[in-house]
Amino acid sequence: MTATPPAFLGIAQSASGKRWRARGNDDRLALALSQRYGLPDAVGRVMAARGVSLETAEEFLNPSLKEQLPDPSHLKDMDVAVARLVSAVRDGETIGVFGDYDVDGATASSLLSRFIVAVGGRTKIYIPDRLKEGYGPNLEALRGLSRDGVSVIVTVDCGITAFETLDTAASEGIEVIVVDHHVAEPRLPDAVAVINPNRLDDDSRHGQLAAVGVAFLLAVAVNRGLREAGWYKSRSEPDLRGVLDLVALGTVCDVVPLTGINRVFVRQGLAVMARRRNIGIAALADIAGVNEAPEAYHAGFVLGPRVNAGGRVGEAGLGARLLTTADAGEARAIAKQLDDFNQERRAIEAVCLDAAIDDVEDQIQRGVLAESLVYVAAEGWHPGVIGIVASRLKERYNRPTCVVAFENGVGKGSGRSVRGVDLGVAVVAARQSGLLINGGGHPMAAGFTVDQGKNDEFRAFLAARIAGNIGPDGIVSELGIDGAIQPGGANVEFIESLEQLSPFGAGNARPRFAFPAVRILKADIVGRDHVRCFIGGEDGARLKGIAFRAVEQPLGKLLLSSGGMPLHIAGHLQRDRWQGRDEPQLIIEDVAELS
Repeated sequence: MTATPPAFLGIAQSASGKRWRARGNDDRLALALSQRYGLPDAVGRVMAARGVSLETAEEFLNPSLKEQLPDPSHLKDMDVAVARLVSAVRDGETIGVFGDYDVDGATASSLLSRFIVAVGGRTKIYIPDRLKEGYGPNLEALRGLSRDGVSVIVTVDCGITAFETLDTAASEGIEVIVVDHHVAEPRLPDAVAVINPNRLDDDSRHGQLAAVGVAFLLAVAVNRGLREAGWYKSRSEPDLRGVLDLVALGTVCDVVPLTGINRVFVRQGLAVMARRRNIGIAALADIAGVNEAPEAYHAGFVLGPRVNAGGRVGEAGLGARLLTTADAGEARAIAKQLDDFNQERRAIEAVCLDAAIDDVEDQIQRGVLAESLVYVAAEGWHPGVIGIVASRLKERYNRPTCVVAFENGVGKGSGRSVRGVDLGVAVVAARQSGLLINGGGHPMAAGFTVDQGKNDEFRAFLAARIAGNIGPDGIVSELGIDGAIQPGGANVEFIESLEQLSPFGAGNARPRFAFPAVRILKADIVGRDHVRCFIGGEDGARLKGIAFRAVEQPLGKLLLSSGGMPLHIAGHLQRDRWQGRDEPQLIIEDVAELS
């Protein structure tokens, strides 16, 4: 058995109950990377900890779409789909795009629609209503598209497990192409083509793609097919780099790993987004107050929630309409609607979250909370917010979490997982065992529909399945640390060198550093519940820090009451550009007393 490495700085349990863990331990590689590329030692250590080698460093630091874009034909059924869609464009057929109601589905739908229109084709987007139609393709919608003159339908971010619906549609002569990325089963739905890098028989090694990434590869392949067919002899060929802003937005919001081609998509897509050529994204940025070059943070936590809000508590198709429209006035109006829906979503979420926390705390008091799973269910919860609530509970209790909203004996559930636990596979296994009406997902997130009479059995199945995949020590709450520095080293130049490693997100975590044995020089409360402070180090330098939503948390209480005693503080650095300033700031994520 491999011995557990010692805790970083000896912190086995911080104020927030976490064990500090060093990310990476290859000092020779870290030094070689920093020397070859003229980077600070700490930056070389960050790269080494993320699996960057001397051979891949250039590609990591300077990601290139030209060099790293995979051949779309490597994906199973891609060429079959291309042949059908090229024919549809050339013959003037209307191509339907059936998308999921989340950001990944909205961006993928908009991307394909914009591409089809750009090449002179005809298209129609359909986004199902979350409450009335549920997730994935349904027969009534497919039949409606067919009646409206749509001759071939492309499902995006859904369809891989819609066996009954797509089998029936095929028997009725409705042609469907599935474009998805969720966990697949040995059986595939009856369709013209099924493009999914997570098909069990697909060896393309692109399984980390979001649906919008798969949709982009489809557009690249169809564009190539049209070129080879001579389609562009009398018309201009579109520049597909112009839709990379959509790819970046969907990729970040679906929390897929920002490695490999995803890293390229997001890095270059954010640059496209900064040019504000998609008037829908520009309108949303304006109403959200994003007045700087967008980063992955803005995509994931500012723009994404607003695009999602229509599908959660409002009109499901608003996000796709916003991202597709060419009318600036319409874009501003939709952006305002989505911003309003997002505020409504926050209010609904807060009520649901409070009730869910009360449920979990009650389970803890009664000694019935599973070691492997947080599972809460109730009548009357809004299905549009349960995924967000599941994320909040997962962060609070450090367990895979499922939240279920029941209505008329049927529960709509959403789950979020922790590192090392594949929730999507567990949900698919439950569906195959007859415990679910429907269900699927990927390692970090899943959705399902459960009959209320089978709810307890499903919960027990899921808890046992997850427990079997957890080590003897259970799920250990850890905080990854990239190194230790002093306040004087945390300057703007150092932050600029770290920014070369962006975009940060899943699979490429934002660098986090520990500041050992520093003292709180001043601490106060700002806003409703944030703790602002100044820390001083042994080097005599000062650094401004802030801990968000921390006043009532152990972290905030320790910062406010340290009395000048030395503390270990951990967090990530960012540049504070408020009101024209440009200075370093530490976003404090954890704190620990010296042992």
